[in-house]
Amino acid sequence: MSERQDATQASAGTTEREPVDGTGPIRLRPHRIRLVCWISAVVLVVVFALIATTLTGPTGNGYGTFQRGDQFAMIGLGVLFALGTLLFTRPRVEADAHRIRVRNIIGSYELPWEVVRGIRFDRGAPWAALELYDDDLMPVVALQAADKQLAVDGVRALRRLHQAHLTAVAERAAR
Repeated sequence: MSERQDATQASAGTTEREPVDGTGPIRLRPHRIRLVCWISAVVLVVVFALIATTLTGPTGNGYGTFQRGDQFAMIGLGVLFALGTLLFTRPRVEADAHRIRVRNIIGSYELPWEVVRGIRFDRGAPWAALELYDDDLMPVVALQAADKQLAVDGVRALRRLHQAHLTAVAERAAR
């Protein structure tokens, strides 16, 4: 960012600088499931392509014949199954000083920190969750237990951002 833009934003009170205390914007994605899904997607396409190449000509047992369209259909099924598997690579969480954006396998939501009571990662839970003030729990599939320390570090980073927001709100209220 140029000095001129920085000065303009500072005078407007909207500077987007990352704080030195480690509470800057973060983006988190699961790692282990992404690796497993990409490998599985490739294997699915290869297996269905191999099956398609074995579907050749008329069968001698009287059950029907396989034609070129059947081979393409098998490859198409492999691609569809691979795309379905890749849906599990979609989860992501992005957070900054004002809000948290969560994208799960199906669906996503954006919440201001004001509605978040805390970030939970219960023992034995497959992923983290946002605890809201209306007693709802919103899953955060991007922070999975399978990622072990990376998930723990992600939850801690989200908790720091949440705490920094609560502190800023308390300071504004005290003025």
